[in-house]
Amino acid sequence: MRRNHAKRRPAQADAPRPGAAERPAFSRRETRDDGEGPLWLWGTHAVLAALANPARSLHTLLATENAAAKLVSPRLAPQLVTAKELDHRLPPGAVHQGIALKADPLEAALLEDVIAEGATRLAVLDQVSDPHNLGAILRSAAAFGFTGLVLQTRNAPPITGVVAKSAAGAAETVTEIRAVNIARALETLAEAGFHTVGLAGESQRPLHMAVAGAEKLAVVLGAEGSGLRPAVAKACAELARIPISAQMESLNVSNAAAIAFYEAGRGSFPPR
Repeated sequence: MRRNHAKRRPAQADAPRPGAAERPAFSRRETRDDGEGPLWLWGTHAVLAALANPARSLHTLLATENAAAKLVSPRLAPQLVTAKELDHRLPPGAVHQGIALKADPLEAALLEDVIAEGATRLAVLDQVSDPHNLGAILRSAAAFGFTGLVLQTRNAPPITGVVAKSAAGAAETVTEIRAVNIARALETLAEAGFHTVGLAGESQRPLHMAVAGAEKLAVVLGAEGSGLRPAVAKACAELARIPISAQMESLNVSNAAAIAFYEAGRGSFPPR
């Protein structure tokens, strides 16, 4: 399900300029990646998904000759560049695979709107701060049928190019939802009939038992290292743990998310 909420700006593609196939001049590296204003997306999956998302307002598409030969987009003609020019334009270390897109960020949805639209599987992140973890969680959410991700308005990273690359296209299909107060958002979900399950290593309740049979489910994951904050844990209907070997103290939050999403959707997806 592509994100396409009424509160978002309408998608508008810039008309291709004359000589669009010519290489543009680059005078400086564009390192801004804070989610404010137009931002760069890079990598094949992230860019192709953004081009296919009508909710994205597009500005500039850059591609090497090899990447452009495999690219078909009626929305925006690519400008040909070299790989070195892309390296110069994008943040340091960006693995661009020969393609990059400048586009406006997607506007976050309201939790009440997502509930009204009939969502049944949501993830809630309590101050998860690493953008690579956020991207990986988005990817796992899309893989296992979780259609929305609730993030705090503050103390959570924006959906930037780094996040989109790690998400491999899932940033376009999993709805970003922002909430000022996570505990209050959980109360709203409970009132809407969601069973809210927080992951906590100290719980004795096995995860598979906590999520079994829930028609509407919200899985709540805490920050790297510190886990769920006390007020957020208290707002969950129950806490559950992923049984792991005693040799390991904990799992990375993105790994824990993937396991939780799988358990929630176990048996829901037929073989390909």
